[in-house]
Amino acid sequence: MTDAALDVVEFLLTASVYTDDRSLDENDLQPAFRRVFWTGSAGTDDDADGRRARGGIERPLSTTNETAREATGVDQPWEAVAEFMFTERDDFSGTISLTEREMAERWFLERVDDQRLLENPVLAKHFEGREGVDVDYEDARERNRPIQADRVWIDGLLSEYFSEEDEQEMLDLVEVRAPEEVEVTLDDLVLTGDQEAEIAKIAKAIEHRDYLAEIGLREIGKLLFVGPPGTGKTSTARALARDMDLPFVEVKLSMITSQYLGETAKNVDKTFEVAKRLSPCILFIDEFDFVAKTRRSDEHAALKRAVNTLLKSIDDISLIQDDVLLIGATNHPDQLDAAAWRRFDEIVNFPKPDDRMRADILRVITRTMEIEEFDPEAIAEITEGLTGSDLRMVMREAVLEALTENRTTLTQEDLLLAVEGFEERDNLKNMDMIEGDHEALVAGGDIGKASSDGGTTGGHDHGHDHDHEH
Repeated sequence: MTDAALDVVEFLLTASVYTDDRSLDENDLQPAFRRVFWTGSAGTDDDADGRRARGGIERPLSTTNETAREATGVDQPWEAVAEFMFTERDDFSGTISLTEREMAERWFLERVDDQRLLENPVLAKHFEGREGVDVDYEDARERNRPIQADRVWIDGLLSEYFSEEDEQEMLDLVEVRAPEEVEVTLDDLVLTGDQEAEIAKIAKAIEHRDYLAEIGLREIGKLLFVGPPGTGKTSTARALARDMDLPFVEVKLSMITSQYLGETAKNVDKTFEVAKRLSPCILFIDEFDFVAKTRRSDEHAALKRAVNTLLKSIDDISLIQDDVLLIGATNHPDQLDAAAWRRFDEIVNFPKPDDRMRADILRVITRTMEIEEFDPEAIAEITEGLTGSDLRMVMREAVLEALTENRTTLTQEDLLLAVEGFEERDNLKNMDMIEGDHEALVAGGDIGKASSDGGTTGGHDHGHDHDHEH
């Protein structure tokens, strides 16, 4: 018996049980299985308003060589189970099925433990109460990622809500990520005690928002992350979405001056509407200082209307009522005015890391690397003022330099030299000795700031989360 056979039998059993048990719904299927069986039409082409339907999962579930491969990752699903007396394959349709489900169930239960069953709510419910099985269906369902966190569900909802001509305009203002698409987790971050405390509080608020509504505590769930670029503001917001299985809706505030200027206020409204429809979710608004700068300036009237619409939308959205956690971020808190500050009930500071944090960040970044005589404290001492993203840039240079010598094992000396090289490049960037585009002094332009805003991450979200996004 191979792991491949076990995976394919689990897939076949899950599909068979789900097809027969109408009390089960999409949230009982594991995400990998849901993705395979999701259909864009769910039996209809358009709703009453002429919009495309969101989609869903229809019974019976079709278990073919193709769907089994996609769901399990097994290259040759039929070959993995062909020898069993309880399986058969239709050569014409490619369907793989169970001829004796009870025999397949006995075979499966003899080879899995309760922990594996808890990862599959469909089978947890089916086998709950069986002799030798100690699983709780409700526990398994609670552990399973909700369908609202799946990319297919998100895409279906967006296509239902927006017409094709609206979608391109929305893409200029918003990026929606499913939790599964966020590579960084909270465990990958080095946070201050205050940051950890605020995240723990908001996580509890999300978990108990029904209770908060009951007691009338509604002014909660609007955070402002402040701090220099590269200190982890965006990474922390995304990691929170990943760990709490929430869609991540990111507003590209700098794109508010796009070619669709006349439609900007309307699109801001749509941004908040889509967040409410994707709820529960996290709505992340970067470059929040742009709001205050626009209100003070002589900008185009349409732009000012859009900013006023944005502020009003922030007032109207609520974690308790709308299941939307709002997180703003800014590199320039000094530029915010009182109207901007009062929109948030919590301010979370993201300072540049101190010696201890830099050492911890280095440990996280290098945990998959082999380094001789590695002394992170020594590197931390000579990198004062560097952010987490700066440290990742240092490590990148050290790795690349070692590769030029055909080495995959680094030394402490490699790291020390990489720090020196980084400081030299940083000094060049700050020299005001050439007229015109100063960033042309360094190959790649903004190499020192283009590393991700996961300044405090362990290198899991490369190139994706800048503090000054996109």
